Amino acid sequence: MSGNAVPKAVTQVSCRSASNRLLLDQITDKWAVLILTVLCAKPLRFNEIRRCLDGITQKSLTQSLRRLERNGIVARRVIPSSQIAVEYSITPLGRTLEAPFQALYAWTLNHSADVIQAQAAFDEREAE
Repeated sequence: MSGNAVPKAVTQVSCRSASNRLLLDQITDKWAVLILTVLCAKPLRFNEIRRCLDGITQKSLTQSLRRLERNGIVARRVIPSSQIAVEYSITPLGRTLEAPFQALYAWTLNHSADVIQAQAAFDEREAE
């Protein structure tokens, strides 16, 4: 599949594919989504990313950035300076995730009240 083409339907065969599931897990991971969101705006250094993402540990950020870099979604560039500095940026492949992520964020904004209402109804039924 190339570009932004979307399959007409997700088949059972594609759902069974371990590589598809692994990639989906890696790009929809809590921190990966947030990292990609901040990097879509502009390239950032490690600690700049960390400051943007309240609650992320150094270990989690390092692991997520490495996975994203390995998958070709994020690029890592060493900046020549007196101190070792590394900058991360979104790649063209990573940029193709921007529209789906924006659609997902829009969905959460449009439906958060519905989800809260469903949660309350569920909790009420469970309490009975």
